[in-house]
Amino acid sequence: MAPTDSVSVFAEGTFEEQIQELVNYVVRHQSDEDRAAFIKPFQDALKTEEGQKPLEEDMNRRRKIFSMVLREVKGLGDGSDKEIEGFFNLLYSHLFALHSADSPETTQSLTSLLQTISSSPSEQAAIKYRILSNLFNATPRQSALRLLVYNSLLHVATFNHELEVLGLSRTDVEKWLKEWQVSPEQKSAFLKSIVDAFAKAGQPTISYQYTLSYVRSLPPTSETGKTAAVDAIATALRLPDIFDFDPLFKLDAVVAVNDHELFSLLHIFLNEGLSQFKTWEGKHANAFQKYNLDKTQLERKIRLLTLSSLGFKNIGQDLPYATIASTLQVDSPEVEKWVIDVIRAGLLSGKLSQTTQTVHITRSAARTFEREQWEVLEKQLVAWKAGLGGVLEVIATARTSLARRSGGVGTGTAGEEKEGNVLEAGKREVVTS
Repeated sequence: MAPTDSVSVFAEGTFEEQIQELVNYVVRHQSDEDRAAFIKPFQDALKTEEGQKPLEEDMNRRRKIFSMVLREVKGLGDGSDKEIEGFFNLLYSHLFALHSADSPETTQSLTSLLQTISSSPSEQAAIKYRILSNLFNATPRQSALRLLVYNSLLHVATFNHELEVLGLSRTDVEKWLKEWQVSPEQKSAFLKSIVDAFAKAGQPTISYQYTLSYVRSLPPTSETGKTAAVDAIATALRLPDIFDFDPLFKLDAVVAVNDHELFSLLHIFLNEGLSQFKTWEGKHANAFQKYNLDKTQLERKIRLLTLSSLGFKNIGQDLPYATIASTLQVDSPEVEKWVIDVIRAGLLSGKLSQTTQTVHITRSAARTFEREQWEVLEKQLVAWKAGLGGVLEVIATARTSLARRSGGVGTGTAGEEKEGNVLEAGKREVVTS
């Protein structure tokens, strides 16, 4: 059996004692008469008749008795949270001890048990998370059963609007999908359930991040893959805080729909600007309503991305307001508003100067990193290298001058102090260059 994430549950007592404990929990609030009638079949099954194998040696009989118990589990019971947790931990212990993890019997029993847990009253949500988490952690890492268990957890959390309780992360999901021995179709379905869960929870940006994984998991040329790709493009364009379209553009399923009208719009948001967007808009006037796209919001996004690209080409330089106004097709008084907006979006960093009517660009995001962006980066590095060369030249000149004044030989502490001052001057030159 593969390793698990938790310590195994060790139950005290013999098999007979543990079964009696489980049965007693199930009937604890029934009348004495009903309790006696309920328990009798289990007492009879636990007896070893003459000529029978001892129960501890008879695996088939133990499985049959345990199945009798499982059939009577109709809910979480009326115990305290601690008692409920202990009851289900004991059930899990017997389930995995009597059957191999991925046997049809285990899958069938677990499916029924998960349905019972998930459908129990919503006010018991806290203990449901606990007993389902225990089951998930007690299941072997590579087992397909983990998918069943986590789907139940996801269902409970979504139903109760408590998705944050799961603490789900993309790192965990990617790790699980590599470990679980399930089909590609099951992996895709699991990712889609996460996408839908976060969308229902009012967290569209996180849902979109899982959408990328979902689209990646599908056969790119399948109808399902193409439909998912178009939906993903529309979602990315629709969300006001999504500006990085490069990961989406690199998905095979997205490339496979390159003849779709939204693909051409995606290309504009990745590489082009406002003029190209307005041209597309004139040719696809019905697309906005068809795909639930807000034209005003898209214009805002393309302007911010255009300004970000303009800033990337001018890092370390002063960008005139007039250039920005012309590129964004806005009036000059609006420039500062757009610069502040692009800074708030995290696409650019810079300093506005109303006196010189310029923006000094200190950092800007590239929309994609292809040959053109590498060439811009190369020019910037060459310029920085030249600047540092000038600084080193200033330092070398200062050292030569100091050596001449001191006769070419250091004179102890005073000489060291003078040289230190020159080096400090050099450092200041670095800062101001």
